[in-house]
Amino acid sequence: MLKYDPLACLPSSEELPDSDDTPVDNELQNIIPGLLKVILAMVWAERMDWFFGIDMGIYHDPDLPAIVPDGFLSLGVERFYDQNLRLSYVLWEEKRVPILALEVVSQTYRGEYSTKKAEYARLGILYYVVYNPFRRRKPRLEVYKLVNNVYEFQDGNPVWLPEIGLGIGMEQGTYLGIPREWLYWYNQQGQRFLTPEEDKKLAQQQTQQAEQEAQQAKRRAEFLAEQLRSLGIDPDSLS
Repeated sequence: MLKYDPLACLPSSEELPDSDDTPVDNELQNIIPGLLKVILAMVWAERMDWFFGIDMGIYHDPDLPAIVPDGFLSLGVERFYDQNLRLSYVLWEEKRVPILALEVVSQTYRGEYSTKKAEYARLGILYYVVYNPFRRRKPRLEVYKLVNNVYEFQDGNPVWLPEIGLGIGMEQGTYLGIPREWLYWYNQQGQRFLTPEEDKKLAQQQTQQAEQEAQQAKRRAEFLAEQLRSLGIDPDSLS
């Protein structure tokens, strides 16, 4: 954990740049972390002690520019400050190092396997996740855990992250109408959590099934009532 002098005149998040004006290399670098965030918003809807940043600067030294992961998760912090939300993530204000950083590799490497990996280890970020959709022979998803200041590869898909209480993995699916391989959160049993689209579809299917069952029950009741009338019994008299 980085330490700061509480008496130092450190700049606030309002005074620091909230963007380095560097465009992302492709849409996936926003959409993949975005999907993880919206799933978290469903899974942890009642929790207010987490924050997931997307393409947001993490300020760790007042004399250095921010580092900007494609996505990061922090626990034990306020989920919302106010209606204007966060401009950036400033460690001397948050007092919490993110627990997970995510990089989505484009066709042009940006130090995901070297400089960024070293920076995240120096900050003490417990989990470092790298997703490289362009790989064919090597693993596309790599999850590393910081052990004695060194990142160690965690095998598996999904990989369980006990300090977070979730697993992370990849599989084929459809999000925003796009069928492809996506990153998802999973429970301890290895079952992945639904996307908003899937959750809505499931709710619609459950509603339709309930309506069909109600209609079937009504038809059975009407059939039984007719049978009783054919025997000279008034079904209303039995209620």
